[in-house]
Amino acid sequence: MSTYHELVTAANHALKDYNIGDNTAKYFMYELLNERGIDMYLHYEEEADAEVADVYKKGIERLKQDEPLAYILGYQWFYGRKFYVHEDVFIPRYETEELCGEILANVDEYFPEGEVTVADIACGSGAIDVTLALEEERLKVYATDLSKIAVEAAANNAKKNGADVTFFVGDLLEPIRKNGLKLDILVCNPPYIVDDIALDPSVVNYEPHMALFGGADGLDFYRRLLAEAKDVIKEKAMIAFEIGYDQKEALLQLAKQYFPNDRAEVVKDLNGKDRMFFLYHNL
Repeated sequence: MSTYHELVTAANHALKDYNIGDNTAKYFMYELLNERGIDMYLHYEEEADAEVADVYKKGIERLKQDEPLAYILGYQWFYGRKFYVHEDVFIPRYETEELCGEILANVDEYFPEGEVTVADIACGSGAIDVTLALEEERLKVYATDLSKIAVEAAANNAKKNGADVTFFVGDLLEPIRKNGLKLDILVCNPPYIVDDIALDPSVVNYEPHMALFGGADGLDFYRRLLAEAKDVIKEKAMIAFEIGYDQKEALLQLAKQYFPNDRAEVVKDLNGKDRMFFLYHNL
């Protein structure tokens, strides 16, 4: 039987001709062992458990078919918490952690006292809404998604992480409007990829397309959200979106169209890309 180290070395060799990150094989082993309470670094040179070796080898074969590691593991880490995912749920990205961080900083600045009502639209796995609910106890958090399966996954993640979030199945803002809610903060990471753009096979072949594509210019959902937002936000409110790195000017123009008297800005992520849009309504 091979050691854990030997299994990882063999996996790296098997994956070298595939478009897979250099550390993926090692990270995969780390996660498998961590789930079983085994410190990989303490036992790296020891003979591998037969069950772990079997699961690992099968997983490497799935990676060679472009399947995302998060679907192979069944979860993705986000803001230090485990979010369970499957092929009907979009995998949360690390970039979205930055959106959560910016929102939380803005809560302290613009809503320093009292309860703050937030809705996460098109919530997917629930990464944003669960994170916000757990990181700031003053937030009263709601979440919507058109996919019933996604809402079930998000509700499961909220339960497993101990977050108090109210979920609705419905199209964008429709459930918020239907339930007569008024929001201090409207947040959304909508589908924003241009319809005909070429994507990595691991994305286009596995992740739900309804969570990816935003129309001919990628802006369909932003238009709808900004056009309908005044129906659900309070007199003073904030709107926060994740956006594509090349959509800054388009989003700022949409902000002028729908909220001409309000301040809007686009914030760069840690990689220096324009990835977060904020609109401050009467703030």
